[in-house]
Amino acid sequence: MNKQIITELSHEELISALKEMKQPAFRANQIHDWIYKKNAASWDDMTNLSKELRQQCSEKWLFNSIQMAKSVKSDDGTEKLLLKLHDGEFIEMVIIPADTRITFCLSTQVGCPVGCLFCASGRNGLVRNLAMHEIIGEFQAGCAVIGRIPDNIVFMGIGEGLLNYENLMKAVERLTEEKYFAMGVRRITISTSGFVPGMLKLADYGKELNLAISLHAPNDEIRQKIIPGKIRYPISEIMEAADIYREKCNRMVTLEYTLLKDINDSAACAKALSRIAREHHTKINLIPYNDTGSEFKRPSTKTINTFEQILRNADVAVSVRRERGSDQAGACGQLRAEHMN
Repeated sequence: MNKQIITELSHEELISALKEMKQPAFRANQIHDWIYKKNAASWDDMTNLSKELRQQCSEKWLFNSIQMAKSVKSDDGTEKLLLKLHDGEFIEMVIIPADTRITFCLSTQVGCPVGCLFCASGRNGLVRNLAMHEIIGEFQAGCAVIGRIPDNIVFMGIGEGLLNYENLMKAVERLTEEKYFAMGVRRITISTSGFVPGMLKLADYGKELNLAISLHAPNDEIRQKIIPGKIRYPISEIMEAADIYREKCNRMVTLEYTLLKDINDSAACAKALSRIAREHHTKINLIPYNDTGSEFKRPSTKTINTFEQILRNADVAVSVRRERGSDQAGACGQLRAEHMN
């Protein structure tokens, strides 16, 4: 990739670059406005720029290094985008509508190093981190589809975001700073498999981002059966880091818990999970398993309801994730995996 991506430039760098092109500062403001406030999808959208200047810009900078490879839409309105990167690799993002709100689920890596056994994202391991401009590029791809910025963002797509901390946080700053996309910090959720060093760095960052931990088990014995040991930390260390995050960032942490038949769906597991949630003042998001072709199975509706009720009886804040996009490669990483196969 020979050309620089326009979103790699700060506003000040854009002004300086255009000055070298003998363009006045207000042209930089116009371009900046088209990218960050008007959700332009290409140079051609910038109609208050001359064709000559648009041509000069397109020769100097790429608007976006990401190309739409495929889009699949579910009956419930969920839309999954398969996106091709400049080096021929693929990622995916999801557009999730709910009432009047729209949430983007974004990826942070090509592949995933964690390798949860029930997840399609890490089945072929980690290829590389996404650069800041690629994270912003997938965000822009979603904006081009819906015609505006979303109401919420969850970094719950492919990858362990806290293992790509620098690029992820550069993207978060670009998304939240007033002069760029100006999204509220509290509208962004970062998900982690429990990578403790990254959680502590995020706590030191000190912003009121939402943090979700993919716990998936109430004890280390069960957790080691579904999450390989390479990046797996003890639950005690994960929850200690969660406490630090809550204290420093003033945000209640969410524990993500994928329910797997006969693995972690027993009444004993629910009671143990409720004790963790109460002790560490967390919320629980139950996720009934969405089949990815692995050996794992989804529990029965009765089992899911019983598990939820045990948590509620223990005065734990709990929600059950509504299944979205299941008719169109709904689980994270499935669309990319299908394309690779």
